Amino acid sequence: MTSDSSVLIGLLLPDVLGTYSDSGNATVLAQRLRWRGIPAEVLRCTAGQDPPTGCDIYLLGGGEDTAQLFAASWLRSHRALCRAMERGGVTLAVCAGLQILGHTMADGTGRDHPGAGLLDITTRPRRRRAIGNIVTECHLPGVGQLCGFENHRGATSLGRDARPLGQVVDGIGNGATPFGRAAVEGVLSERIIGTYLHGPVLARNPALADHILVRATGGPLPPLELPDQAVLREMYL
Repeated sequence: MTSDSSVLIGLLLPDVLGTYSDSGNATVLAQRLRWRGIPAEVLRCTAGQDPPTGCDIYLLGGGEDTAQLFAASWLRSHRALCRAMERGGVTLAVCAGLQILGHTMADGTGRDHPGAGLLDITTRPRRRRAIGNIVTECHLPGVGQLCGFENHRGATSLGRDARPLGQVVDGIGNGATPFGRAAVEGVLSERIIGTYLHGPVLARNPALADHILVRATGGPLPPLELPDQAVLREMYL
């Protein structure tokens, strides 16, 4: 947090990774802070700008293959930002944002392209695109079930230094599960949360939003009573 106690939320490449309205995650986080009387500032960093390296939270959204490769190259060219994401702020990466933080991503021809190397994951294309609603049992304490919409062709394998965000209840998830094991979704590291859930995911899953805010601010945070939000979640779970 800055000296005036504002929480800085870095929305990275909304002009490149903004296909599925994932930029709305920044709005959700900022509003949930303001409802609690905590000032928040969203810093939009487009492709032509130098990215901020002192944010409390970083956000990456989804995008198509060409945008994904550009974003991965952009991140690799900004190593100070990568260090900040890895060691400083809390990062939420959605879909393509998740994939570009890994070691490699393979395109439709099977050619590998380098990612930012912040997550111990690799991604290869599935035979069929995963499209539809998805529900997972989140491994983060107190978050419970997550719901969202997945639309991806990536099959993401987790390495030894990565663990899944949750267990798939209904849907596809990472789509790279070894035979005989239950399907998993997303990825967790010390400072990064990755998921294939769109929605935006934080609008549909307020407990995950508050988990990120607690980690970013040092919490705890006072609860929010929003009955309409509870009704909305009941429609999807």
